[in-house]
Amino acid sequence: MVEITGIIKGSPAYNKKIKIGDVLCAINGNEITDVLDYMFYAAESFLELSLMRGEKSFDIMIRKGEYDDLGLEFESFLMDDKRSCKNKCVFCFIDQMPPGMRETLYFKDDDARLSFLQGNYVTLTNLNQRDIDRIIKMKLNINVSVHTTNPELRCRMMNNRFAGEKLEYLRQMSDAGLKLNCQIVLCPGLNDGDELRRTLTDLGNLMPNVQSVAIVPVGLSKFREGLFPLQCFDKESAADALDIVMEFQDRFLKEYGTRLVFPSDEFFLLAQRPLPEEEYYEEYPQYENGVGMLRSIIDEFESALKAAEDEIGGRTVSIATGYIAYPVICSLVHKAEEKYNNLKCEVYKIRNDYFGETITVTGLITGIDLLNQLRGKELGDELLISSSMLMRDSEVFLDDITISDIEKELNIKIRPVNNDGYELFDALADIHY
Repeated sequence: MVEITGIIKGSPAYNKKIKIGDVLCAINGNEITDVLDYMFYAAESFLELSLMRGEKSFDIMIRKGEYDDLGLEFESFLMDDKRSCKNKCVFCFIDQMPPGMRETLYFKDDDARLSFLQGNYVTLTNLNQRDIDRIIKMKLNINVSVHTTNPELRCRMMNNRFAGEKLEYLRQMSDAGLKLNCQIVLCPGLNDGDELRRTLTDLGNLMPNVQSVAIVPVGLSKFREGLFPLQCFDKESAADALDIVMEFQDRFLKEYGTRLVFPSDEFFLLAQRPLPEEEYYEEYPQYENGVGMLRSIIDEFESALKAAEDEIGGRTVSIATGYIAYPVICSLVHKAEEKYNNLKCEVYKIRNDYFGETITVTGLITGIDLLNQLRGKELGDELLISSSMLMRDSEVFLDDITISDIEKELNIKIRPVNNDGYELFDALADIHY
């Protein structure tokens, strides 16, 4: 049962005189507990709504177009509280964050509903058989954090005694034909080597319903006192992991026509190997996991540069980026400067003092590190930063410093740029459409 907090004017619900404060109990006899129930059962054309107004229960019949919005609004998007993580994974980055940050940054989400609706990854440890039955009935495709298919090792890595047995849900969803994307956070000495081979073998056996698997390296901040001892990947261990992944890619490509498993860009950079070409990444199924993102940006930037006019207005600009992407950004800037001799760009490699120097990704650069390391530097007409440094749909960095704060302190205009090579070129050349 969920209380109705708003009704869209002119909607089917509005025309049937449903009121704010009414409680929605069921649709066509199906209990409504959250947004998934509501979306699934309200999609039909003929609806019988069971409601309560105060202590009085009543039913309303509604006829509408299939998938048309019923017009009801609720207090929260999920119509329920977010489900927090029950694990204490040895590699969890939230456990490695410094104290004093805003409270919402410490919330560990592990909600299968958000996996379907927003693409979040879930561990399955929050789910029971009834949840899985509902997911299968509704044919919801979700993203799963697997990490290992060794039940005992999964329990140890996730510090949850049920983590191993929950792998059965993965098989059930695959047998039901659901499409699953998986990820593995790889930790040297734990789930790499032969354990990685075991996991990839098991996931390959779930083909074709496992559509892709991302392999990402563990990220370790300087705030790990009292936590499980882990180490970062170095050149040798990153190369070893790549060799295993490529061994399985060759096998899967031959057997299934897809590489299936993809290492994140960091592995190639750490191993000092060239990034693969575009066809390697197939349809970029794990782009948001940092798989192929740099290759995509390179190709897009070079395409934009090739198609651009032969002349642009004179411009001096700067870019701030993380250590891992620095060589790639420098290479792209050099190509643009070769074409335009009146374009000057300085690329600044930002060291992550806030979380620790082992954190090299651009998306975890904070406002304070930008301020401290760019103060007194020649920044030109504009400073370009990746929008991945900012909280979603905001101008706020992880440490609560804002773009306006930095612009005022450094006396520079800042332009956030999405992870898109076309947009990066346009920002660099100051091209507007």
